[in-house]
Amino acid sequence: KMTGIILVLCCLQAAIAWGDQFTDNGNSTITDNRTRLIWQKQDDGTTKTWEAALSYCEALTLGGSSAWRLPNVKELKSIADMNRYSPAINTTYFPNTQSSGCWSSTTYASVTSYAWDVGFGDSNVGDRDKTSNYYVRCVRGGQ
Repeated sequence: KMTGIILVLCCLQAAIAWGDQFTDNGNSTITDNRTRLIWQKQDDGTTKTWEAALSYCEALTLGGSSAWRLPNVKELKSIADMNRYSPAINTTYFPNTQSSGCWSSTTYASVTSYAWDVGFGDSNVGDRDKTSNYYVRCVRGGQ
């Protein structure tokens, strides 16, 4: 019996590794099957300062939950797709994503008035002044 369970787990991990990364939950949220994080399917289409981005995610109620937050840079980078360009994300699961910067919650250590963002034009990570306006995609779970 144990061999069968291990085999099923191996096959499930292989399926996830081979491209079944996301599941549409049917409630405006997407589950990342690799990280188990739950993502806001579509942002609200407006740019915000970093402080406003933090507040937006903390106030968000979506998919029956109000436990949303701004993702850290590693989490945000995990949904970028380096095989795609402009936008560098799977648009089946994340429609209407702008090919622009998206805020992370991670402050740039050397200059604390800056935070890291992920550019969904090319999936590159950069640092930006927190008073700049960028897009926001909220997450829950993890951390």
